[in-house]
Amino acid sequence: MMTITRRDTLVGAMALLCELGAAEAQARSGMTGQPPLRRNGARPGSGSQEHPVPQAETHLGSQPGQSVERAGVDLVFKHDLPNITMDDWEVTVSTVDFAPGRVGKVHHHAGFVLAYVLEGNVVTKVSGQEEKTYRPGEMFFEPPGSTHEVSRNASESQPAKLLALIFAKKGVPLTMPGPA
Repeated sequence: MMTITRRDTLVGAMALLCELGAAEAQARSGMTGQPPLRRNGARPGSGSQEHPVPQAETHLGSQPGQSVERAGVDLVFKHDLPNITMDDWEVTVSTVDFAPGRVGKVHHHAGFVLAYVLEGNVVTKVSGQEEKTYRPGEMFFEPPGSTHEVSRNASESQPAKLLALIFAKKGVPLTMPGPA
């Protein structure tokens, strides 16, 4: 019998959400005319594996053999998670639109945040990290107790959009102005 932990469930949910975000980004970038990949890496009607996709393996447990292979999975982001008890926590997933030239105010979040860029380029700086421009398909992490010091659209003419996953205790305000 295989036991799946709460952390395994969390990691699986984040991977699924990121895959959905990547599919949305592909659709917006003009890839909508291509049918989705099958599990074997081929597109329907291709008759072969003309479009192979790298395989990735997600380990669900500490024992050998407890893994699941998924076609079409490329590593987008890997970061250690904080060592916290997640009793009475929830994840809130939302999109954040950045109009051309938009500059966000300094803020912080309850818990921790994973942000995935769906479109455009977003400049961000989180306390303890370097300022960086993130492009579609890239992610960043905001640890608990950090401050989101810089948050802006890198373009004055093109919109940008993030998929934000905020993990926090149930019932707490998710975003607060100013430093943590």
